[in-house]
Amino acid sequence: MDRTERFYRIDQLLNEQRCLSFEALQEALDVSRATLRRDLQYLRDRLNAPIIYDRLGGGYRFAQEDGRASPLSGHKYELPGLWFNASEIYALLMMQQLLNTVQPGLLGPHIAPLQSRLSALLGSQQNRPEDIEDRIRIVHTGQRAPEPANFALIASALLKRKRLKLQHWHRGRDETTGREISPQRLVFYRGNWYLDAWCHLRKDLRSFAVETLSDVELLDKAAKDVAAKVLDSRVQNGYGIFGGERTQWAQLRFTPARARWVASEQWHPDQRGSVLPDGSYQLDVPYSIETELVMDILRHMPEVEVIGPPGLRTKVRDKLAAALKAHH
Repeated sequence: MDRTERFYRIDQLLNEQRCLSFEALQEALDVSRATLRRDLQYLRDRLNAPIIYDRLGGGYRFAQEDGRASPLSGHKYELPGLWFNASEIYALLMMQQLLNTVQPGLLGPHIAPLQSRLSALLGSQQNRPEDIEDRIRIVHTGQRAPEPANFALIASALLKRKRLKLQHWHRGRDETTGREISPQRLVFYRGNWYLDAWCHLRKDLRSFAVETLSDVELLDKAAKDVAAKVLDSRVQNGYGIFGGERTQWAQLRFTPARARWVASEQWHPDQRGSVLPDGSYQLDVPYSIETELVMDILRHMPEVEVIGPPGLRTKVRDKLAAALKAHH
């Protein structure tokens, strides 16, 4: 019987019988005294099992309230799945790292208890939660931290459905403009925060990098609501963080050597890929604004060729020519 099965067996035994001695539990589980002690401690400390020792009954039982097991710590008691596949581990660690890096003041005192519960889920009999965190790392590069006070105001306006008045710095033009926006959605993408919003200056949807927003002021004006399906369609048509209404398809051909990596990557939910007779790989992805797509193509150079459309091919060629000139 493995550890997970023992947890469920202990839960079953304590629910079926009012009180069980340590020896009776040990016999039912067929484990050593030390193992049973560790299991009981883990159930109580990590999973909030309401297990108490009843001196009068001479054994262990669940604390009862209205005839049901009642958590001792106030937290809900349940037996989660304790073994994770790669995507589940990634999701838990991502959640924990997001909590570690979330902006001060946004969630306040709610952060610590949630981190404690995540640590409990990640822990095991052989490893402390700290050991798991040391052995498994999720590394983000190129993170840009937004101003905490601005982030808190943006999150507040988003949830209260209020407008914001602010200054937006356009990095490309090194230009700052005043905006009034209706926040629609916060997006955490490639390690950075973005805000999808209706811009009342441009009278259209825009995506803003949160750290480029300053002098943020919460207005007592109702935000304009944009339907979720409209937001999703703009994102779905675009590539990466850049959305748009007009969609084109990029045709990219990767060398056989690079194909072994790219064929298993997702560049876009609607992408189309096929292995060609010579072992190369053709990847077709939709885009509306080519900025981020060009950056992803360049990082695979020289093992990728842009087959089309001609405008995208020209953009990539011009970037390569400028890079060669800078390094001549």
